Amino acid sequence: MATDYYAGVGPGFYDLFSTGLPGDVGFYVAQAQAAGSPVLELACGTGRVTISIAAAGVQVLGLDLSPQMLARFESKLPALPVEVRGKITLMQGDMRSFDLRQRFALVIIPYRAFLHNLTVAEQLAALQAIGRHLPSGGRLALNVFDPDLRIIIERSGEIGQALTPAGEFTRPDNGHQVVVWESRQYDIAAQMVRVRWLYDELGDDGLVLSRAYTDLHLRWVYRYEMEHLLARCGFAVEALYGGFEGEPFVAGGEQVWLARKL
Repeated sequence: MATDYYAGVGPGFYDLFSTGLPGDVGFYVAQAQAAGSPVLELACGTGRVTISIAAAGVQVLGLDLSPQMLARFESKLPALPVEVRGKITLMQGDMRSFDLRQRFALVIIPYRAFLHNLTVAEQLAALQAIGRHLPSGGRLALNVFDPDLRIIIERSGEIGQALTPAGEFTRPDNGHQVVVWESRQYDIAAQMVRVRWLYDELGDDGLVLSRAYTDLHLRWVYRYEMEHLLARCGFAVEALYGGFEGEPFVAGGEQVWLARKL
């Protein structure tokens, strides 16, 4: 697991480009409201989900490995209503080894962040650490992408490293357009993908003023592999959905997991 994937571009670009998945915030807020306080969010980033949970009246602790992400999150706190700000606690830590000396009604890992664990040992360590922070019956909610083997095969090897358009956004501080390019390199045997995002900032004339990049390494998990990981760490699966509205699971889509600590 890398220390800070976004150090090359800064958390401001992360906020503008990585806006989440449709319906994910509402799903995690609903899970938090059902579980009650306190809730622990792992890999909380710059607060996209955390703030919404706090705004729904639930006490939430956000933990992240990146000091830059947490600094960006902290910069948002003064603008929040006092009653929302008072429900948020932030801590820097590693999801594989954290020890907060308290238990939570619910632990969440949104936005596929569990895939930052690149080995089986890291996956187990993270789930075991979560288990130590849940009482019997406490719940875990997370989502990861389900690997689409057709895309992986099509984009593996040399062709998989080609740059493709990934999106664009406008910088609020200077009005410049930023065009994002993406390349992916898959290692099928290791179940790993390296994603590189290039950020081209354009001037008013459309010419590139600057280029920055960030690399992201993820290890995907298959459906039954995830079931075995959860079982090994003392969790019972309550549900597997294919989306945040409770859709049936479909291969190549999303894995949305709900599990209970035994």
